[in-house]
Amino acid sequence: MARSRQSRFERVEQVIIVSTLLLMAVTTIQPILNLVAISFSEPGQVPGMSGLAVLPNGFSLDVWALLLNHPGVQRGILNSLFITISGTVLNITFTTLMAWALSRPSLPGRRVLFVFVLITIVFEPGLIPDYFVVRDLGLLNTYWSVILYKMVNAWYLIILVRFFEDVPKELLEAAELDGANPFQTLWKVVLPLTRPALATITLFYLVYHWNEFLRPMIYLTDKSMHPLQVVLRQFVVEGDKLSMVGIDAMSNYEQAGQISIRALNAGMIVLTILPILAVYPLILKFFTKGTMSGALKG
Repeated sequence: MARSRQSRFERVEQVIIVSTLLLMAVTTIQPILNLVAISFSEPGQVPGMSGLAVLPNGFSLDVWALLLNHPGVQRGILNSLFITISGTVLNITFTTLMAWALSRPSLPGRRVLFVFVLITIVFEPGLIPDYFVVRDLGLLNTYWSVILYKMVNAWYLIILVRFFEDVPKELLEAAELDGANPFQTLWKVVLPLTRPALATITLFYLVYHWNEFLRPMIYLTDKSMHPLQVVLRQFVVEGDKLSMVGIDAMSNYEQAGQISIRALNAGMIVLTILPILAVYPLILKFFTKGTMSGALKG
């Protein structure tokens, strides 16, 4: 009887959990599908579409053709790719090297260095001190002003240090006996065993750089250097179709006059989130891999 009651309770609990997850999935995916549907709909049908529609009303690529041929959007995509890729590579490189050093118990002043890392978490400088530092370093209106910011994130550093500390000492000692120096040990032994942590941190850095718009908007005064997120903000804030698409584009596309600002904004939002949605499944597979298991077998 007790088992039956417990079983019914577990079934109810499972139904609640599944229903909650489905509701969260629907409320998350539906707005994205609505934006995709609007961006691919016939321009003349967009004003009549509701916010709940998930299928295009007709089919047209005019919005995407207009956006992808817009010089500002093209420059924004290239700038975002450059800032995101170069920034993430530098982030991962310096975070990994610093985490590897801090994970070594023999490092002199290790505790003091950890205290400095924790101080940056508790007393994080605001935007105004950041601006003065960037200005005094002469980095204003350069890509470095947004690439170098948070070169090593303290939270991600601590996560990686903990992963490095969990690498079995026997493996590190074996590599040392084989003549490997610290860098060879890191590259050939530690990094392959900590791929899930590296993949997770890489995704965090990628999302941060790709979505960042506040600092590029302040530090990069040259519009030709603006990343895609700043271009998206201009689209949404300005709301003037002629200034958004340009006179030449309006004359080159027959249906450009029928394309609404709503359709342009929908296409632009989809364009900005598409790369992260494409990269996320590729990195997600590393999250569940237990590369540490079985490392000492044999």
